[in-house]
This record gives sequence, C-alpha cells and structure tokens, in this order.
Amino acid sequence: MCRLPIWTAILTFYFAGSAPAETSSEGSSSLSLDQARAIVAPLYEALNEPAKKDVESLLTKTTSPDFRSCTGEDNCVDRDTAIAGFKALGEIVPDLQWAVRDILVAGDQIVVRGEATGTPAKPFVGVDPSGKAFKVMSIDIHSVEDGRVARTFHLEDWATGLRQLTAN
Repeated sequence: MCRLPIWTAILTFYFAGSAPAETSSEGSSSLSLDQARAIVAPLYEALNEPAKKDVESLLTKTTSPDFRSCTGEDNCVDRDTAIAGFKALGEIVPDLQWAVRDILVAGDQIVVRGEATGTPAKPFVGVDPSGKAFKVMSIDIHSVEDGRVARTFHLEDWATGLRQLTAN
C-alpha cells in the first residue's frame, strides 16, 4: 500500500486547509471526516468515565478482533488487554473525561488530538490521591481496516499530569 508519511499529511492539512485525498492499492479512497469521527467515537466514549460504561461492547464495536494498542513499535497490547486497561483506568480515575479536540484524516489513518482530565481516587502514576486533578494532551494515530480501528499508536503527556498531581 502506498501511503504518504503521516507528518506530510498533517503538514499538508495545515497549510492547504484539508487533508490530501489518497487512494490505496485496493482502490478505496480516504475516509471522510464524518466517517472518521463515527469510527473513533465509541473508543473515546469508552474513555469517558469508563467504570460506568460497557467498555467491552464499545471497543468491540469500533476495533477489529486483532486490534493492537501501541505505545511504541514493539510495545503493543491486544484488544482484551486494552479493554482491561480502560476498565482499570476508570477505577483509578472515576471522573475521567477524554475530549476529542482535533481530528485529521490521511488515507486510512485518523489522527486525534485529545485532552484527558480527571482526579485520581487511587494511586496513579506513582502518586497517592490528593484531590488534585490532571489535564493532559494526547495524540493518537488510528489505522483503519474495513471500517474498524486495527491499530492505534498513542502518546499521552503523563509527565505534565505527574507535575500537576504533585504540585504544591
């Protein structure tokens, strides 16, 4: 499959005003912004107060059976592990909110700039709960196959969150 590098697509989006249209080797064209929003919406819904949600149903709806959630090239977990992670995060940060701030589309990839906020009720990133909240940015790159998220690379600014939770 011939793809533009994601950063080229992002720069093109910012400077030209829209993401480039591209066709894969299978002949399918880029996802529309509306299609991209619909595909990732259940994933971000699962991250809003996940202890109160049917995370398994939401992630099963939007991800492929062989879904991989990655924090690096060689650091990925499968869908069941991701579901367990969402649930655990919801227990630790019961008021967790994950807002989608921007969405960019490049071919079969969806880039989401998000913002996570919450107040841990249990130890989180090595910090005991103190009533302090965090607000961090996230960048997610979702690869879509057959209308479902097959792989996500994600990065959250937990260093900022840690500073916020430990500030005097």
